[in-house]
Amino acid sequence: MSIAVYPGSFDPITLGHLNVIRRAAAVFDELLVCVMINSGKDPLFTHEERVELIKRTVVRFPNVRVEASKELLVEYMKTRGAKVIIKGLRAVSDFDREFQIALVNRKLDNSIETLFMPSSEKYTYLSSTVVKEMARYGADLETFVPKEIITDVINRVESGLEVGSK
Repeated sequence: MSIAVYPGSFDPITLGHLNVIRRAAAVFDELLVCVMINSGKDPLFTHEERVELIKRTVVRFPNVRVEASKELLVEYMKTRGAKVIIKGLRAVSDFDREFQIALVNRKLDNSIETLFMPSSEKYTYLSSTVVKEMARYGADLETFVPKEIITDVINRVESGLEVGSK
């Protein structure tokens, strides 16, 4: 059974993330979408909230599971029997950073491979940071995030209860 892990902060999940999930789910027997900690970002949603938001958007994919982890990615993968990391790339700048991370992961466990999936061209501009900024200005989020979570994003931004706000 082939198991891949798509790690990220997913704060919130975007249509670009969902596109990568759909494509990776078609290639692997099981895809684990893993909400990870990114210490360089101030989160809009908690770990638990992000898992629930993603679960609502991936319910149509029977071979996709959603979990959260605070451990090192390669350790998480060992406990799940996964051998492939999926990373979506929007631009060359993404590749530079993700390539370095892939080399570190391979150094930690040389049995793990990283598969880079180029973004669909219609999502190359899209990031969770863009979504949060557009939500703060009241923009229509239909072309940014899955319809299942638009209200959640708007409500969180309007409430001012962002997890990472000071």
